[in-house]
Amino acid sequence: MSESGFISVGATKLETLRCEGGRAAPTLVLLHEGLGCCAMWRQFPEQLAEATGLDVFAYSRAGYGASSPINLPRALDYHTREALDILPQVLEGAAIGDCILVGHSDGASIAIVYQGEKADPRVRGLVLMAPHVMTEKKSVLTITEAGDIFRGTNLRERLARYHGDNVDGAFWGWRDAWVDPMFRRWSIEQHLGSIKVPVLTIRGDDDQYSTAQHVLRINAKVSGPVKHVGLPCQHSPPTEATDDCVAAIADYIRERGLLN
Repeated sequence: MSESGFISVGATKLETLRCEGGRAAPTLVLLHEGLGCCAMWRQFPEQLAEATGLDVFAYSRAGYGASSPINLPRALDYHTREALDILPQVLEGAAIGDCILVGHSDGASIAIVYQGEKADPRVRGLVLMAPHVMTEKKSVLTITEAGDIFRGTNLRERLARYHGDNVDGAFWGWRDAWVDPMFRRWSIEQHLGSIKVPVLTIRGDDDQYSTAQHVLRINAKVSGPVKHVGLPCQHSPPTEATDDCVAAIADYIRERGLLN
């Protein structure tokens, strides 16, 4: 069973999705990608709840989905701001206790910064799907090309089905941050060594946005145990290889004894 709703973070309303797995803790907290939102997870939350028996909670960050809009441009340190300023309030507002942070792309970066900085004892583990920990040329080139695709194809129309009036802010806020020359310096590798909880990385073998350098650096620098799973897909394991992605997460939770 899934239930949609909203929570408030100050004056901002954030869209939420909850899926019951039958076991309330640890809750799997989904952190979406740079163009994601609750609806863009598709069947992944329900399948994850069924496979693990755990409750799943997702939310759309401000400027995405049905959440409150944002003013552009996005700050170039938006991953850090989301991790340290917003995520703690979301966990509090949603009454999340013990949890596993399941982040995709930008969401994985937010999970890394949050746990690396706060070492939250409620966080039992991290699942990092298509993670990125620094800016690399491949990402910048692909995201630059995405701007032309957004202008010249029906991509805007397709994204508007999920983001409604937020569609332009969602796309250009993400795209313009990544292609800003100052963003070439962006890195969150300094947070990796402070992460002591178990980490699962999942990456598509044909990821068009990044190379394997990110998972290699996570494996080398995280203090806790790390396992990597490669899947036959591109940048979105949770929607392009849903069954395999769900199975990898469920297996890792059992292997590491992350259930309360």
